[in-house]
Amino acid sequence: MSTVAMRIRALGLDVLCILAAANAFGDFGPTQENTGPVPAHAPAGMVWIPGGEFSMGCKDPRGDLCGGNEPMTDARPIHRVRVDAFWMDRTEVTNAEFARFVEATGYVTVAERPLRPEDFPGVPRDKLVPGSVVFTPPDHAVQLTNALRWWSYVPGANWRHPTGPESNLAGRENHPVVHIAHEDAETYARWAGKRLPTEAEWEFAARGGRAGEAYPWGNELTPGGRWLANIWEGGFPHANSKADGFADTAPVASFPANGYGLHDVAGNVWEWCSDWYRPDAYAQQARPDSAVTNPAGPAQADSFDPQEPGLAKRVQRGGSYLCTDLYCTRYMLGTRGKGAPDTGSNHLGFRCVRSP
Repeated sequence: MSTVAMRIRALGLDVLCILAAANAFGDFGPTQENTGPVPAHAPAGMVWIPGGEFSMGCKDPRGDLCGGNEPMTDARPIHRVRVDAFWMDRTEVTNAEFARFVEATGYVTVAERPLRPEDFPGVPRDKLVPGSVVFTPPDHAVQLTNALRWWSYVPGANWRHPTGPESNLAGRENHPVVHIAHEDAETYARWAGKRLPTEAEWEFAARGGRAGEAYPWGNELTPGGRWLANIWEGGFPHANSKADGFADTAPVASFPANGYGLHDVAGNVWEWCSDWYRPDAYAQQARPDSAVTNPAGPAQADSFDPQEPGLAKRVQRGGSYLCTDLYCTRYMLGTRGKGAPDTGSNHLGFRCVRSP
């Protein structure tokens, strides 16, 4: 965190987290939307994304107020990309929507399936219990170098039981479904006649027509003192002040939509994309003198995460209610996340798109 940011924090003036406009727009060209009529009949719950050409990526936010401490090197070079028009879910898929899919198909999510001993050599059979990863905050401040201090594998945790077998979905019908592996999201999307977005589609849509700004609403984190996304406020991971009104997931559309009518493209839950992850994917796809059209990311065999070599991962976007400038600012537009496709958690969901 910069010296200026620390001084502001000392004064308790978090609402002054503003990125300098010159820094935010430095290497970004304007978004050029496709022209043409919007299809007459919108699929239920979806909004029209016109597509077009835009600058994809993120500048190094370190040193900017509330920019965090990550250089975001995997989101560069900033480069021109062109995407076709498409429909996109207005919100993240909810528990109620996912429940209708399960009722219609009998689908069993990855987190609910029995664990195979051959996949876990050396683990006693009585420990091979279905479950998922759950945020479990400590009761005191801890160093932020070991995420196992706040993540736990909880037997019996899944989309029906977000924090473990004693929890349920009562009153959470309109919250985003969580504990969703990539396979679960893809299967739902096919059933709904949709698909998962590419990373380029997701970013174009999330920007809402804006070019190079830090957040879907501009460059100030809390304009007028208002929180416009469900993220973490306070000391992470032990003391969430809930200044935005929520301790964990929020009902979808609790915050204003972006310029294209999409809610929660910053914070709430991470969202799966269809692309396989590589930290140098942009360097591989960028063209020096023209836009790349409808990029779909690297092949599975080429997926690589230097933090876990040998484990292919899929791209995740948007950040979650656990993101904070103290640890993770990946709710900022243009930033990237990634995860093992067979692993969910209680801050990971998805939304779908449909080609016209």
